Amino acid sequence: MIRFSSPTRPLSVSGLSCMFVTNNFVDNLKKLELSWRSILATVIGFLGSAFGTVGGVGGGGIFVPMLNLVVGFDTKSAAALSKCMIMGASASSVWYNLRVSHPSKEAPIIDYHLSLLFQPMLMLGITIGVELSIVFPYWLITILIIILFLGTSSRSFFKAIQMWKEETLIKMEIEKQEQAKCKANDQDVAIGSEYEPLLPPPEKSPLEILLFNIRWKGIMVLMLVWCSFLFLQIIKNNASDCSTLYWTANILQFPVALSVFGWEAAKLWKESHQRRLHGNWECVCEASIEWTPLQLLFCASAGLLGGTVGGLLGSGGGFILGPLLLEIGVIPQVASATATFVMMFSSSLSVIEFYFLKRFPIPYALYLTFVSIMAGFWGQFFIRKLVKWLKRASIIIFILSAVIFASALTMGVVGGEKSIQMINRHEYMGFLSFCDR
Repeated sequence: MIRFSSPTRPLSVSGLSCMFVTNNFVDNLKKLELSWRSILATVIGFLGSAFGTVGGVGGGGIFVPMLNLVVGFDTKSAAALSKCMIMGASASSVWYNLRVSHPSKEAPIIDYHLSLLFQPMLMLGITIGVELSIVFPYWLITILIIILFLGTSSRSFFKAIQMWKEETLIKMEIEKQEQAKCKANDQDVAIGSEYEPLLPPPEKSPLEILLFNIRWKGIMVLMLVWCSFLFLQIIKNNASDCSTLYWTANILQFPVALSVFGWEAAKLWKESHQRRLHGNWECVCEASIEWTPLQLLFCASAGLLGGTVGGLLGSGGGFILGPLLLEIGVIPQVASATATFVMMFSSSLSVIEFYFLKRFPIPYALYLTFVSIMAGFWGQFFIRKLVKWLKRASIIIFILSAVIFASALTMGVVGGEKSIQMINRHEYMGFLSFCDR
C-alpha cells in the first residue's frame, strides 16, 4: 500500500536535489513489504551497484528508473533513494580498494591529487545541475542526458576494445618470452652467483596496504570541502526561495570550490613544470598528461559537467568522471577506485540533506543501502579477481560502457513515457522560472 505524506515545502529546498521535479509529494511513508517488486528491485539494485561501482559510475541512471517503474516511487523519492544506494556502494568499494595494492607501482590505489582536483568542481556542478533541473523542461533534460550518455558509452567502448587489443599483444609477447625461457632451461648452463635473480620484495600485510593507501592530508581537505558545502546547503534550505540569503549561500559555493581546485591545480602545474625543466618526464600523478593551464581548464570544465549531470539525474556524477579519468590516461583500476572515492563524498552529502528533509522512507533507505554495500564489496572482489586472472583490465572499461549505455536506455524509456503523458494532458513543456516553483 502506498501512502503519501503531506507536502513538506517547495521543491527548491534541496540544493542537491533530484533530476525531474513533477509534484509536491514524497513517498516517505511507503512500507517495505516482501513482494515480486521488492525482490526484482533487490536483484536490479544489487547488479547495478556491483557493476556501477566497478566501472566507477555509481549506477544512478539505473536506480532512478528502477525505483520509479518497479517499486513505484515518484521521481523525487527515487532520486533520494538512489543517492543512498550510491553512497552505500561507494563506501564499501572504497573500503575494499583501500585494502588493495596498486597494480603496477608503489603508490596508493586512490589518486588523491585527482580527487582534490575533481571533487570540488563536481560538487559545485551538482548544485548548478539542481538549479537547471528547476528551469529546464522534462523532455530537454531527457534528450541531453541520452545524447551525453550514448556519447560517453561509445567512447568508453572503443577505448575498451583498443585496450583489449593491446593486452592481447602483451600476452602474446609474454608467451614468447616464456617459451624462449623454457628452451634455455633445457640446456645445461652454468650461472654465476652474481647473476642470480634478486629476491622479490616482501608482500605487505592487509594492514600495511591499508595504512599506505590512506593519505590523511588529502582526506582532511576533502572533508573540509564536504563540510563547507553541507553548511551552505543547510543555510540555503532554510532560506526563502530566491531570497538574498538563498542566493548568497549559492554564490559562496563558487569560492569554496574554486579555491581548493586552484590550490591543487597550481600544485600539479608547478610540479609538472619543474620536472620538465629538469628533464624528468615522469607523470606527477596517475594521469599520463602534462599539466598545462589548458589541460587544467579542461578538467575543471569536465568536473563541472559531471556534477551538472549528477544534479540533473540524481546521481553522483560518476557517469562523466569515470570516463574522464580513463581519457586522461589513468589505468582502469585506479580510475574506478578514485571515481568511487569522489562519489562517496558527493552522495553522502546528498543523503544527509535528504534525511533532514524527510525525502525518503527510512526502512527502504536502510534496506537498499545494505544491498548496495554488499553489492559494492562483492562486485569489487569478483571483478578484481577476474581482472587479475585474465590479466585484462579492459574488463572494467567494458563494464563502465555497459552501465552507461543501460542508463541511457532506461532514462530514455522513463523520460519518453513521462513526456508522452505530459503531452496527452496538455501540460506546459517550456522553460520554467527559478522563483515560480
